[in-house]
Amino acid sequence: MITLHGVSKSFGQQLLFQDASLQINEGDRYVLVGPNGSGKSTLFKILLGVEEADSGQFTIRRGSVVGYLPQENAPVTEETVLDTALEHHDDPDGRMTAKAKAILMGLGFRVADFDKKINTLSGGWAMRAAMARLLMQEPDLLLLDEPTNHLDLDALFWLQNYLQNYPGAVFLISHDRAFINAVCRAIVSLQDHTLRVYHGDYEFYLREKEAEKERIISSWKQQQDEIAKMQDFIDRNRARVSTANRAQSMIKRLEKLERIALPQEAKTVKIHFPQPTRTGVRVLALKGVHKAYGDVRVYQGLDFELERGWKVAFVGHNGAGKSTLLKMLAGAIPVDSGEILVGNDVRVGYFSQHREGQFVEGRTVLQEAQAAGRMNPDLLVRTVLGTFLFPGDTVHKPVSVLSGGEKSRLGLVKLLLDPPNVLLLDEPTTHLDMASVDALVEALREFEGTIFCISHDLYFLNALADHVVHIEHGKITWYPGNYEYFKRRQAQWHEENPQAVAVPKLEKKPEGRPSPPVRDEKARAKRRGKLENEVLKLHEELEELAAKLSDPALYADFPRVKVIGERMETVQVDIQAKEAELDSL
Repeated sequence: MITLHGVSKSFGQQLLFQDASLQINEGDRYVLVGPNGSGKSTLFKILLGVEEADSGQFTIRRGSVVGYLPQENAPVTEETVLDTALEHHDDPDGRMTAKAKAILMGLGFRVADFDKKINTLSGGWAMRAAMARLLMQEPDLLLLDEPTNHLDLDALFWLQNYLQNYPGAVFLISHDRAFINAVCRAIVSLQDHTLRVYHGDYEFYLREKEAEKERIISSWKQQQDEIAKMQDFIDRNRARVSTANRAQSMIKRLEKLERIALPQEAKTVKIHFPQPTRTGVRVLALKGVHKAYGDVRVYQGLDFELERGWKVAFVGHNGAGKSTLLKMLAGAIPVDSGEILVGNDVRVGYFSQHREGQFVEGRTVLQEAQAAGRMNPDLLVRTVLGTFLFPGDTVHKPVSVLSGGEKSRLGLVKLLLDPPNVLLLDEPTTHLDMASVDALVEALREFEGTIFCISHDLYFLNALADHVVHIEHGKITWYPGNYEYFKRRQAQWHEENPQAVAVPKLEKKPEGRPSPPVRDEKARAKRRGKLENEVLKLHEELEELAAKLSDPALYADFPRVKVIGERMETVQVDIQAKEAELDSL
């Protein structure tokens, strides 16, 4: 479908790739990896036809369509979410609308969101709508630049399943190793200014890279021994008349010898952040906390206590209340009632992806980092900035011109250069490359304070968390282990309780006429029991319907897609009505 052959590209004195070749066929699942600044985005632009190579050949099969999703900056329009996904497709029979709704729901949108305008959404949700539009187009080749950046775990798993069944080819840039392994069948490595393809998962790629490195080092050592022997022969024999000709011949052989170059060592940075002051055993606690947004009750009478030194991951479905809990602990939002208790000598630092108002106008990146609070050595400040993708002269960029991702990274740098003893982190790995994620993980492992985090990066969660807090229906459950342990325990619980169905809370109560009051207590109890069973079955049906719609193969049977989509909307309305009656009871 697409062929790159002998392609070279430079910007000024910077060589990105030379004599690089790649073949992308129908159904291929590739991920492009390489150091920051190695040319990954430039390669995507060449594949899109918006950038020309300096030399070499780029061919694309006639009629093939390439679709592209950038990292951020989705178009902000007054179109609704649904219209954005549809992108003005003709839809006389409703088939495209049903498909668009299924994709939007897979990416985390609810029925109530379909009529919202894009310019009223956050940047992350606007990117989800842009992704839905791209998936609706079904191009022959999907180019996705960090597609999981703006997704929670539920939407990530849906996209993962969708791409596994996608009819076209997929070529993505990602730092999410678990996502790479689930979706991609081969790693395309941009290394030493060329492209190498490794057919296998990310761990296979790392093993092969290490084996290649060892083979090259072994060959280099053998060649160095050979060179030393040749040079010794030349030194001993070039002055002798009887052996001078042999020595001259050896000199020519040595000059023509193609020298083996040692592989360039990948830059690995180990950061030692300043350690915080020690807190008491109890760090933070919530006592009898209630929190609601209008009619939406998130927490009722929540008791929650956190201890020193824990590294905790908050997990749960979209809308379960993870960010709300983190914000209440940070003091970023108030509780409606109840208490927030702060332990002795506790100093809380909160990292949000939204950094508006966090920087001083007129400062550069370096000046903001130097103003973090502590008198950190200039070398440490520059090293940390480089690790979080502010290398060289980019530290002199004004903060005012930074992208959203750059501001997010700079906020993380400032937090880590003067760390409080309790860190509350909301998606800290977004916009980081793999090397930066590794550096962050190592730094946080050595951090002697307490950490609570939300992340969609399974590698990060498994590498860091020693506790998992599962949030569902305003209730919390502790799991002493990392995310993989939590998933095993969840699977075990579902095996032991096959009839149990998780019943998520809805966004709001439906409007309309309430059910007549049931005054007799026995009748009320009986009615409650009946409603609870009906709601349980409806949620079970809703989950089954959503699972069916997550399979792209279903779209070949349009009448079935339409029936399922319409039934999902009916079920949601029924659930809202019955839960409203339960609330009144």
